[in-house]
Amino acid sequence: MIEKRITSAQADNIQIKQIYETAFPENEQIPWEHLVRLIDDMHLDFTVYEDNNQPVGFTIVYPRPKANWFWYFAVKEELRGRGLGQQILNMLIKKYAGQTNVLDMESPSQNPCPNPEQRSRRHSFYLRNGFRDSRLFKTYENIEMTIMMVGPGEFTMADWDQMTDELRQHWTWD
Repeated sequence: MIEKRITSAQADNIQIKQIYETAFPENEQIPWEHLVRLIDDMHLDFTVYEDNNQPVGFTIVYPRPKANWFWYFAVKEELRGRGLGQQILNMLIKKYAGQTNVLDMESPSQNPCPNPEQRSRRHSFYLRNGFRDSRLFKTYENIEMTIMMVGPGEFTMADWDQMTDELRQHWTWD
C-alpha cells in the first residue's frame, strides 16, 4: 500500500468522495466542497492510501503544536474487515510518532444509540492499536463523542475546545 498526500486541487477524485460519504453518518460530515477548501485554509494533511493504483482509504490530520487531530480516517466500505484499516492506522501513527495525537469517535458508552455494536468494535480497534481513552467527552447534536489519544503528553478539554475553536475560525455548520 502506498500513501499519497493530496492537495485541494487533487481532492476532486470521485472515489475519495464516495469513501467519505459512505464512511461517516451524514450529520458528522462537512460538505465535501467545504472540506476540500479547509485542506488549504487549515493546512490539513490529507493523505490517500492506494493499492494497485486504486484508493482504498484516506486520512485527514490537522497538525498542531500541542496535539495533532486525527480528524477523518476511512476505508472503502467493501474493503473493511480485511486489515487495511489497521495498516493505514499503523502508517499514520508511525508518521506522527513521538507526538500527541487525538481523535474523537462516537462514544461506546452512550445509551441509547443506534449503533452500539459498531461503536464498541471501533473503540476496541483503537485500543488494540495503542490508543487510550482520555476520559474526555463532548456532545454534538445528541451524539456523545469520546476523545482517544496515542503518543506522549496530556490532553485536556481546554485543548479540545481550542482545537475546535480553530476549526470554527475557518468553518461553521450552516
